[in-house]
Amino acid sequence: MSTASTMLDSYPKDLGSIDTGKLAACIEACIDCAQACTACADACLSEDSVADLVKCIRTDLDCADICETTGRVLSRHTGYDASLTRAVLEACAMACKSCGDECARHASHHAHCRTCADACRRCEQACRELMGTLG
Repeated sequence: MSTASTMLDSYPKDLGSIDTGKLAACIEACIDCAQACTACADACLSEDSVADLVKCIRTDLDCADICETTGRVLSRHTGYDASLTRAVLEACAMACKSCGDECARHASHHAHCRTCADACRRCEQACRELMGTLG
């Protein structure tokens, strides 16, 4: 069982109708994606062709920040606001799509971009799946 699942299971109040499996998966995907994007930006900065990777670095850093924030918002349940949660999930899915698309452009030359693009696709999907369950 993941840490996110364990924490959700130990929450002292009823979480309502939210799909805790999808919630835990989304939290984990957000954290994983934030790490991948941060590492990809750092790796891009070490490439000889760094000037060609400026947009990639920018989208990596934006996506990392949004994913980290989304994971944190999803980890808080007291005073839950469904409208805010939906907005944060939508922003995260959009950031992941943008970053995934940009990293995919460089994936044939840079393994870190390929890995990051994959993490972005997983996170985007997890966000969309969780949004589909919100009431």
